Amino acid sequence: MFRSRPSLWAAALALIAPLIAVPPAQAAADPLTITDFESDGVPAGVYAWGNDAPSTPALTVEQGPDRPGATATNRVLRSVYAISQWGGWSHDLAATQDWSPYEGFSFWVDGAGSGQKIFFEIKDGGGGAGAAELFESSFTDDTAGWRQVRVPFSSFTRRADYQPGGAPTDGELDLVAMWGYSMRLPTASGTLLWDQVELYGTAPPRPVRLSTDRPVYPVNEKGEAKVAVTVTTATGTPLASDLAVAYRTGTGTATAGADYTPVEGTLTFPAGTASGSTRTFTVRARQDGVNEVAETIPIELSGTGTRPPAEAPIVVINAHGLPYLNAAEPIKERVADLLSRMTLEEKVGQMTQAERGALAKQSDIATYLLGSLLSGGGSSPAQNTPRGWADMIDAFQLQAQRTRLQVPLIYGVDAVHGHNNVAGATIFPHNVGLGATRDPALVEQTGKITAREVRATGVPWDFAPCLCVSRDDRWGRAYESFGEDPALVTRMATIVDGLQDNGVLATAKHYAGDGGTAYGSSTTGDYTIDQGVTKVGRKELEAVHLAPFREAVRRGVGSVMPSFSSVDFGDGPLKMHTHKELITDVLKGRLGFKGFVISDWQAIDQIPGDYPSDVRTSINAGLDMIMVPYAYPAFTDALKAEVEAGRVPVSRMDDAVARILTQKFRLGLFERPYADRSRIGDVGSAAHRTVARTAAAKSQVLLKNAGGLLPLRRDAKVYVAGSNADDIGNQTGGWTISWQGSSGPITPGTTILAAIRSRAASVTYSRDASAAPAGHDVGVVVVGETPYAEGQGDVGRAGRTLSLSAADRAAVERVCGAMKCVVLVVSGRPMELGDLSGVEAVVAAWLPGTEGDGVADPLFGAVPYTGRLPYTWFRSAAQVPINVGDAAYDPLFPYGWGLRTDRGRDRLKAARDKLSGGDGPSRAAAATLTPALAGRNWNADGSVRDTRAVLGALGAAASLLERSDSDSFTLDDAVVSVARDVAQSAGKRPDLQATADHELAAGNLRKAVDLLAQAAR
Repeated sequence: MFRSRPSLWAAALALIAPLIAVPPAQAAADPLTITDFESDGVPAGVYAWGNDAPSTPALTVEQGPDRPGATATNRVLRSVYAISQWGGWSHDLAATQDWSPYEGFSFWVDGAGSGQKIFFEIKDGGGGAGAAELFESSFTDDTAGWRQVRVPFSSFTRRADYQPGGAPTDGELDLVAMWGYSMRLPTASGTLLWDQVELYGTAPPRPVRLSTDRPVYPVNEKGEAKVAVTVTTATGTPLASDLAVAYRTGTGTATAGADYTPVEGTLTFPAGTASGSTRTFTVRARQDGVNEVAETIPIELSGTGTRPPAEAPIVVINAHGLPYLNAAEPIKERVADLLSRMTLEEKVGQMTQAERGALAKQSDIATYLLGSLLSGGGSSPAQNTPRGWADMIDAFQLQAQRTRLQVPLIYGVDAVHGHNNVAGATIFPHNVGLGATRDPALVEQTGKITAREVRATGVPWDFAPCLCVSRDDRWGRAYESFGEDPALVTRMATIVDGLQDNGVLATAKHYAGDGGTAYGSSTTGDYTIDQGVTKVGRKELEAVHLAPFREAVRRGVGSVMPSFSSVDFGDGPLKMHTHKELITDVLKGRLGFKGFVISDWQAIDQIPGDYPSDVRTSINAGLDMIMVPYAYPAFTDALKAEVEAGRVPVSRMDDAVARILTQKFRLGLFERPYADRSRIGDVGSAAHRTVARTAAAKSQVLLKNAGGLLPLRRDAKVYVAGSNADDIGNQTGGWTISWQGSSGPITPGTTILAAIRSRAASVTYSRDASAAPAGHDVGVVVVGETPYAEGQGDVGRAGRTLSLSAADRAAVERVCGAMKCVVLVVSGRPMELGDLSGVEAVVAAWLPGTEGDGVADPLFGAVPYTGRLPYTWFRSAAQVPINVGDAAYDPLFPYGWGLRTDRGRDRLKAARDKLSGGDGPSRAAAATLTPALAGRNWNADGSVRDTRAVLGALGAAASLLERSDSDSFTLDDAVVSVARDVAQSAGKRPDLQATADHELAAGNLRKAVDLLAQAAR
């Protein structure tokens, strides 16, 4: 409507012009030196980095008097580099600096005239240098010798290919809280010298910033949007003079007069108004009686001496009356209706997933019609709190409401052991520890609690569980697996139900065979096994690596993620992201998977060929959504072009989009796209942590207990040592707050030391065991690994081994040489322990999460040790890989090993009592067990005296239980565990003991008992 009245708008501006404030000119600023390298060594805060050790530049400080204008004693930074993927150097400031008074950024560089483009970036805002928003510029190394590079801040642009976790996402280079800068060196070899990094010039006057309380205002027909406009001065001081802000409704897809009542006017902010003050106006929608898609009404704001909002606000009249919006309609019909209305661009958008930090601006969600966003490991909002997450994701969902069909986003995170990106969330043991519990019901409960915490923050999709079967302890992802046995991993697929029954889409990953890659087969950086090649026959792949996915599909898992790795059936390796046979024919065909397939992080870029071929090959192989994650403009362009050229069939597109939309409807996202804030208080709650504590306690595996040292007496004087005794970061491992995890107090929790202190009468702590040992009853040495994730934890990479550190070995020797001791191994996999003759007790604590009390509970007898090894514990690293079922099998402790500190007779009696209330076979099994419980068959400590009588009854009961429909795996396990006690006490035939645990997990109870009885002879 305003297009016919330009004279009225111009007249309004003329009337308010005298009222508009113009900020005064700033005084000239002296240059500010950031780094001058006038030191004997590399200055504090300056460091090199790279994708691997060879790609990390070598930095030294040396004489550089030849720089123009330099003194005879001038020093410069030399960077020598040979970069395969990425590398460079940074200067992180210890505290923020205000760069807003300056015009630009300057430095000297001694180039080689290589012609290569070199990028550099500055770090704006956020909670630290590692969580700042990155803005970049570049120069070309086209000059041999020294030159000065000067770039005005106005020429910096937000980095589009990467933003760190926790970085602000406003896209504004504010300059008031700067954390430093980085130099990104080219993918090549060379040497560059650097000097005199400084700020120059005087910033132009900074305008008053205009902002609105939200960027998007969805309203129904006959509804109204109250638009709140806020003015903010650059310095935070009150307005120096009167300020008038003109507003008007602009031209969008809604029709003025029919769909809404147009408005225009002026908001006045008198001189002296506080920065941050707000005025409002209202836009009212009308009812036109037509069922239709969403329509937009842009809001235009202006005023001399002001800067408009970073994102132009918009009012959206919601789509209404269309069949796909009717929650009462069957999902299949809603999908069909919505799909029929979609353009090619809208379909492409649904198949695109971008990283939150990659968004150049939030409105790109609507511009590119994105169907999904994710947070990679550690990619969190600037305020890493549950409410900060909810605010961030709700803001993203709001942007999706700008689109004409208003298809909500599906936001995904790697919540692999709790909502592990969120500070203060409940962090469970990693899957290796959950596998040690042998408790599918507990694992399902951990999924339920994870789902509740994830959903409370607005996240409806979890990239978990990892259903890999890890066959080599050298793999850096071993702790993400429930174990080495496909039967055990299949049992633990109950976590899918825990997630999906509580409103969060689960992802079975990594399909298929990522746990079977051969050592030395990786071609990714300096990884040794991760993302490598699984050389396997189809029959073995089916039995070992596909079995858990078959179970996940049976349970209705909503999404599946292929592996980075390749499968080689004998005719050469083929990347899983291109494997049409396994994705389309097997997964979607024979297994009947109805969900959608999501790629792994930037995984299609590893496919041989150019980018368009990467796109069409992966989509045609059966991938439905691509985790781009950064280059979403290039991906959407490429996929659209491939479809238009006929190289990706429209039918393949429609199948992919229908699968995605089906899950969005099932999750209720069209009706409830925003966070359920009523549950925010549950994130990290005491009730949730109690379950995590139970999971940690049940995951503890007692490997050795000479002389019955454990459980410890509560009145004991305890000496605690070791690197992992008092470190939340180490005991939670990788994928905690950040991708790789880190040592230290990274999130609230209870360390193992704190838990021990809450129980023991007297505790002395000495991390390195240097304190005097005299006067203590027992030592507890907590050793193991520091955090890592994925291939960066591969053995052989950057010197990583399966051995304890020298400091940990020394601590064990000092403490265990001076007193009776227990060694707790906090690690993601078995470790080489060496000579244990001087150690009375050893516990595999795995990565227990934030609840160190769960480690201390069985240590002091509050609950018994019940966990069992999910991995074979090797004698030496030379035996690796070693797995249950190997022809040659001589481990230190076999798969399934786990000493218990409860009484076998009590355990069996409790199981008998529960079985007596079940179906016919369960009651018959209970009756069979009753005579075996006679006191004459048991020793005073509850262990078996008459092995023949007890094992005979256990075998008969096991046969009956195989026919029962009312027994649980937990009850079956309790019955068989008594036979395991006998076999472990005998200490013979580890191969039979391991195979028995496999048979138990596979449901072959009688065979398990028979094997254990054979091992006991």
